[in-house]
Amino acid sequence: MTASTATEESATAKTGGAARPGTNPTVASLERVRVDASDRTLTTNQGVPIGDNQNTLKAGLRGPSLLEDFILREKVTHFDHERIPERIVHARGSGAHGYFEAYDALTQYTRAAPFAEKGKITPVFVRFSTVAGERGSKDTARDVRGFAVKFYTDEGNWDLVGNNMPVFFIQDAMKFPDLVHAVKPEPHHAMPQAASAHDTFWDFVSLMPESTHMLMWLMSDRAIPRSFRMMQGFGVHTFRLVNAQDESVFCKFHWKPLQGTHSLVWDEAVKISGADPDFHRRDLWEAIESGEFPEWELGLQIFTEEQAEGFSFDVLDSTKIVPEELVPLLPVGRLVLNRNPDNFFAETEQVAFCAAHIIPGIDFSNDPLLAGRIHSYVDTQITRLGGPNFHEIPINSPIAPVQNNQRDGMHRQALHRGRVSYEPNSLAGGCPFQAGTGGFVSFPAAVAEDKVRGKPEKFAEHYAQATLFFESQTAVEKAHIAAAFRFELSKVGVPAIRERMVSSLVNVSQELAAQVAAGLGMAVPAAMPRAIADPQSPEVTVSPALSLMARPGECGIRTRQIAVLVADGVHHVSLLALYNTLTAAGAVVHFVGPRVGMFAGASGEKIEADKSMENAPGFLFDALVVPDGREAVQALAGNGHTMEFIKDMFRHCKAILALGAGRELLEMAGIGPMMDKDEGILLADGADAAQIAQAFVNAVAAHRHPARDSDPPTK
Repeated sequence: MTASTATEESATAKTGGAARPGTNPTVASLERVRVDASDRTLTTNQGVPIGDNQNTLKAGLRGPSLLEDFILREKVTHFDHERIPERIVHARGSGAHGYFEAYDALTQYTRAAPFAEKGKITPVFVRFSTVAGERGSKDTARDVRGFAVKFYTDEGNWDLVGNNMPVFFIQDAMKFPDLVHAVKPEPHHAMPQAASAHDTFWDFVSLMPESTHMLMWLMSDRAIPRSFRMMQGFGVHTFRLVNAQDESVFCKFHWKPLQGTHSLVWDEAVKISGADPDFHRRDLWEAIESGEFPEWELGLQIFTEEQAEGFSFDVLDSTKIVPEELVPLLPVGRLVLNRNPDNFFAETEQVAFCAAHIIPGIDFSNDPLLAGRIHSYVDTQITRLGGPNFHEIPINSPIAPVQNNQRDGMHRQALHRGRVSYEPNSLAGGCPFQAGTGGFVSFPAAVAEDKVRGKPEKFAEHYAQATLFFESQTAVEKAHIAAAFRFELSKVGVPAIRERMVSSLVNVSQELAAQVAAGLGMAVPAAMPRAIADPQSPEVTVSPALSLMARPGECGIRTRQIAVLVADGVHHVSLLALYNTLTAAGAVVHFVGPRVGMFAGASGEKIEADKSMENAPGFLFDALVVPDGREAVQALAGNGHTMEFIKDMFRHCKAILALGAGRELLEMAGIGPMMDKDEGILLADGADAAQIAQAFVNAVAAHRHPARDSDPPTK
């Protein structure tokens, strides 16, 4: 059976077919609640045909509206209640359907259904999100990104609720409300939206040294990904895997994108947020619609409790990673997203993820941050989705049969028959039975300690892994981290908070602290006192895997957006040859002109511009082709948008190909002196376009050319 066939069959099992004895009627009858507007008569919610949906019922054409107009009242009442409370965090999201395919059986480690056999297919729904912003905010804010995967397994739903960063700001769930209150808009004026550059956030984290490691990730380019499809995902916490023999090991979950790990630069992210606030949503949707299905590989870090005891850090501390040099990743399967939602609200908005949703073979560790999440998600969903029956909303319904004695409550959909709603019973033959050892059983970890409030000693070391992260970055990535700290802290209005934060950075890197302090016009303060005087020496001091540059991806230039400038008089033949090579490699080529519509080539051929420099500025594209053709170059030179289009491409270190006379436009943009020494700028005569096409493909595949001077051209 192929993956696609298996996925289709799984989808059929989830959404179609008649109800079977013992199955959840909601799951078995989803097909009847699908709405298809084609060739249907407009009706009320009760199925009553509507003859006129344009006019209110009135007493005469100019008379008063009548209260008896039940069609109007139903329509307006439903409209008044169409919105539900948004998520407190992760409010702005984008989702897709797909499947997980196991590479091999992992039964030596876990009895979890998705890993039961080689090639096993498990349907999934994945939701990506920003964290701090509200539902109407922007995609490209500097922020953590949620990466939540709902597995519809044979033994119930498993939610792997993670982020695109493997660590978190705090160690204990007790501080989670404080963190969210601090990062959200300040309560006196509700600003800023979707940004952490303000006093309350930095006041909080500068007083919580445990946040330092997470701040390094947040100030890095990982906080402004190029695409949801080009970011990693992490389960954050340490989990347990439990096999059929009740043997347990610890585990960390990692998602690696086959598209590579790529980011935006800050200037680019800011401009994109104005031109297209839905940049990431649109990118994911269009890739799936075009058949370019995003893929991730799931890797596990598996280690024993005995190994964990020997680490210099505590694996129950969510502000720490397990370096891959200590525990390498074991690739176990792939995630493919191959179908967009049919309805954003019904699926992406109503999907309910919960860290408490685990299945036999997966269990919790004693991570004190995870403990709070187990409670918080369910509690939030009850309020957000109107009651305890949110699991019966189609997107949340498991494909496994649901059989229990829970009844009633708001929005109950299942029609339970009979008079038995308790266990044990004899009137229903004892059904449903307990599964015993065949069901979920918590791993029997030994506990023999007094009740206390506090933290283990290793939790008190806050800086070693922050230093590890910084020292593992390339020079360009380090510069971006320093620039991000300068920008964020320059927005802080209280000097004492700035000084306190920089004093914490001194413990991470003297180099970083000096650069940030210089950008803030202050002297480097003394290092913040450490919570532990003599921490254990870290096992790993540099980990290349922590750099975005370590994972270039395997998809080449597939789905990359290439802008080709056009105007009347453009050299058509050279662009056609280039177009064929780029599209064959999977790139999406857009002809961009001073306006949309048809342009005449130098020999009379027609070229249609599907975008204009006005509605699609250069920073929305991954690479640029400047055309040959004297008349076209003159026309483009006379347009005010052209120079900014080219400058943004150069400023953001993207690949540029100039054909023939097109190089004159680069000179006009002030980048002429760099043309012959920048490996990201390619030059060719128009007649040689086909010969240079592959070199241009390679330049685009590099994503950026960071050796380029980051300052904009000045001419």
